[in-house]
Amino acid sequence: MIPDACIAAAEDAAEAAGAVIRPLFRSALLVEAKGDASPVTRADKEAEEAIRALIAARFPDHGVIGEEHGADRPDAEWVWVVDPIDGTRAFVTGRPLFGSLIGLLHRGVPVLGIIDQPVTGERWIGVAGQPTRFRAPLGGVPACRPCARVGEAELSCTSPDMFLPADKPGFERLRGAARRVTWGGDCYSYGLLALGLVDIVVDATMKIWDWAALVPVIEGAGGRVTGWRGEALTMQADGRVLAVGDPALLPEAVSLLTER
Repeated sequence: MIPDACIAAAEDAAEAAGAVIRPLFRSALLVEAKGDASPVTRADKEAEEAIRALIAARFPDHGVIGEEHGADRPDAEWVWVVDPIDGTRAFVTGRPLFGSLIGLLHRGVPVLGIIDQPVTGERWIGVAGQPTRFRAPLGGVPACRPCARVGEAELSCTSPDMFLPADKPGFERLRGAARRVTWGGDCYSYGLLALGLVDIVVDATMKIWDWAALVPVIEGAGGRVTGWRGEALTMQADGRVLAVGDPALLPEAVSLLTER
């Protein structure tokens, strides 16, 4: 059972991050390059600081792992995993295909996740063992759609540039078998999968803050999130992530990705 206080804190943290992000969206921001050449802005840093301050005030014994400010007690029983702006490239180019990711691990297992789009007002709330909830101006009910064959599937991927040479053949096999592929979206694509608008999302080189919040959201909508071999994602995962709306897609997708 996930404490109600944790769910409330996750939503409050999303509000705190949004209050930082919205005024800076489509503004003249200095974009810096991190060590891995990915972009970072004042909005990323200050939004994570707001989230971490709220968590520290309410749960001083919990750990936190964040993209921008590192890890604090990552071996704690309860660990929050934060990506303040997942999709910084979209954010800095004025496209609302990004989101704040706030996840919670219990003994290493994702049990709570929020995908929050602070500009459009969309929010997915996933809690282990419960149906995913969706809040948006136009409403909607999260429910992954039936799609049992890759040949009928809408496939989404953040970018073809994210695949290492060893991963490209597997992705190309899956891409060739799918009905269509669309690019971009970062965490937003996973939200669309939970709404039954996308069937498969495949990414690579993902860090724990990129996927921890996604697992409860998608699984609460009826889908599955695994590694490319169909294995459960853990803190030691290799960065390759496969999400399917219909669990019946998983064996075929895994086979194409791994050539089994």
